[in-house]
Amino acid sequence: MRKETKKRIRVISLFLFIFYLILLIYFLFFAENFGRVSGDREYAYNLELFKEIKRFWNYRKELGSLAVFTNIAGNIICFLPFGAILPVLNRRNASILRIALYTFEFSFLVECAQLISRVGSFDVDDILLNTAGGILGYLIYALCNAVRRKCYG
Repeated sequence: MRKETKKRIRVISLFLFIFYLILLIYFLFFAENFGRVSGDREYAYNLELFKEIKRFWNYRKELGSLAVFTNIAGNIICFLPFGAILPVLNRRNASILRIALYTFEFSFLVECAQLISRVGSFDVDDILLNTAGGILGYLIYALCNAVRRKCYG
């Protein structure tokens, strides 16, 4: 691939990554339809792994499939771009271990910010699901990169 094409891809990826981060911050902290209204809420947190995932699964009929999908699959899906775009921006990030670490760190920061701002709640299950989403995003990137290399050399 030519140098100018690589540069163009990185610039577009940077724009997409920044746009993605803005959308992610909006939905995690400001979207009222996801219950993100701040105010006189108490601190809410879950430090027990799989507790909220089990709760959503056990009460899926009462909660409805949309609530279950939004919580479980939504946490995975919203971090797919993180794992897919980051290795394009910097080739040093093109390893599954680094992406897992960066996704975990970023998700942990988001959860801490939600705890401190009392918007949303700190949930270790969210960190697990977000990290899984980042890893899945990286695997999609790796698959696309392998196909690209096979087709274009």
